Amino acid sequence: MESDTVLNIANFSTLFVCMVLKFPQIFVLIRAKSTTGVSLNSLLLELTGFIVFVTYQMYYDYPPPTYLEYPILIAQDGILLVLILHYNGSVQQSLLYTLVFVGGWQLLTVQKWIIDLAMSLCTFISAGSKFAQLQCLWRSKDSGQVSALSWAMASYTCLARIYTTTVTTGDMQVLVRFVIMTLLNLWVLLTVLHYRRSSSKKQD
Repeated sequence: MESDTVLNIANFSTLFVCMVLKFPQIFVLIRAKSTTGVSLNSLLLELTGFIVFVTYQMYYDYPPPTYLEYPILIAQDGILLVLILHYNGSVQQSLLYTLVFVGGWQLLTVQKWIIDLAMSLCTFISAGSKFAQLQCLWRSKDSGQVSALSWAMASYTCLARIYTTTVTTGDMQVLVRFVIMTLLNLWVLLTVLHYRRSSSKKQD
């Protein structure tokens, strides 16, 4: 009974956090009207990983509470993508990206081996998105337009999903993915805070 309560808290807190997870980053971009330090490649890889992951969960009829946040995250990433393209002066590319993502999503469920292969690569895709963001930060040495709060919330949701996956499906592929994503999210968060602290010292 107690474990069910903890599971419900983990599921619903994750869903709640994900409902607003990207909002801080969206607001930062709108306020700054600049994408310095924010990686487009990271966002594209993250979107790809989210689409593969939620499609895999739905394909194998996993309990909806274990993946309900992903459609919400995909929608928020879509808004971020449009904002980044807009501030980079290439908003016309948004239609192309939409066609590619929708076409890819349809392709995933054509054959079982396709979704299985995609899921086996999903961890590498999602890890690649974090490294792309880290590279962008290392290159710009500026985290002013990167929301630390969004990365902190992302770290929490991955930690919660380690628990929910362990007590529900026990899928090792999914579990390994969440462990790796937790570590990488924390790495990005610490990098953002490091450059923010360095910037503050320079201003002083």
